[in-house]
Formats: sequence, structure tokens, C-alpha cells
Amino acid sequence: MIITWLGHSSFLLEDSNGFKILTDPFDTSIGYEVFKGEVDVVTISHGHFDHNYKANINSEKTRIIEDVGSFSVESVRINGTHSFHDNAQGTKRGNNIIYTIEMEGLKLCHLGDLGHILSQDQLNQIGNVDILLIPIGGNYTINAKEAYKLTNIIKSNIVIPMHYKTPDLSFPLDGLEYFIKYMKKAEGIKGTSFSISKEDIENFDEDLIILDYK
Repeated sequence: MIITWLGHSSFLLEDSNGFKILTDPFDTSIGYEVFKGEVDVVTISHGHFDHNYKANINSEKTRIIEDVGSFSVESVRINGTHSFHDNAQGTKRGNNIIYTIEMEGLKLCHLGDLGHILSQDQLNQIGNVDILLIPIGGNYTINAKEAYKLTNIIKSNIVIPMHYKTPDLSFPLDGLEYFIKYMKKAEGIKGTSFSISKEDIENFDEDLIILDYK
């Protein structure tokens, strides 16, 4: 699996057969370059402008998933778990969907704009995770300290931070440095893409992988 960070909470996931999944596409206002290209699946965690931009998506060729439940597309399995965008049962910012994606023997979890520590029932629905994509920027989501607590609960092999302040982001979030100070095993910046296989995953143990978006 090749994981490419496009900025914010948007990633491009690609398997060895060229099957592509795009997560949480954003619009032009947030400061990053908008994704242009064909993909097989798009997952959308919630309906905010920086996570649900569909104008560039060819809906005739692309399966758009924006609901809770279980989905299968070719050999890929996707499960959406209900959660909240805040720590007040959604009364401030609404709902959020956590997607687990099983591709090429690996299980990846994209937490979307999660705003709270997960319940045991939600953790049970998510199950064991190889790769965790976690928001860390606070303000609209869990902050760095809460994200670190959650990584200790989920215990994935690889942790990839997202949804934090960068020089190009147009609105205020906390920066990456707040999260890094909690993590003991930071692997540093791997470029925009990171390749991982089922055979390699056991070499990682809650390792922090930092991706660039350029």
C-alpha cells in the first residue's frame, strides 16, 4: 500500500493493482492544492467544506462513501463507525465517521475530525489497527495530548498525524510540534508518500511517521 498525504485530512491510498481511495477531499479555500485525478473510492468523514469537496470527483466512475456501515469495493473492505466532531455528543459540531479500510492485508483507520476519546464500543467496532491516521491540531478536533492518549489505547503499528497547522493552511490549528513531544519513536519526514506491506508492518511498533504534503 502506498499512502500519500495531500494535506489536512486528505490521503490517497493505492494498492499494487492501482486501486485508489481518496479520503476527506478539501476545497480551494484551505490553502492546499486540490486533488485532481481519478479514484475508485472517496470516503467523507463529515459534511464540512474542508473534508467533503466533490466537485472534482467523477461520480460515474467513483464510489462515494459518506455513511456508517460496512462496504466492499472489489477486494477492499471499508467500515464506517459513528462518532462525534466534538466532546459534547455532537451538539457543537455534529457527527463524524471513522473509517477503517482493509487493503492488501493491512488495516488502516482514518479518524476524520474526531473530537473526543473513543468509547469501548467504538474501539470494539474499529478493532485492531495497523496504521492510524489521527487528527492532532485541536481547536476543531482532539488536541495533541488527547491524540497521544488515543494512540496508547489503539496501539497501532504506525501513527500518521493529520489535521494540524502548516505554513499553507488558512485557519488556526496547533502545529505538529505539540504532538511530537509526546511521541517517543518519531521516524521523521518520509516525503509525501510512504509505502508499507503486510510483511513489513511487524517491524513497526507505534512508530510515528510524518509525511509532507508537497
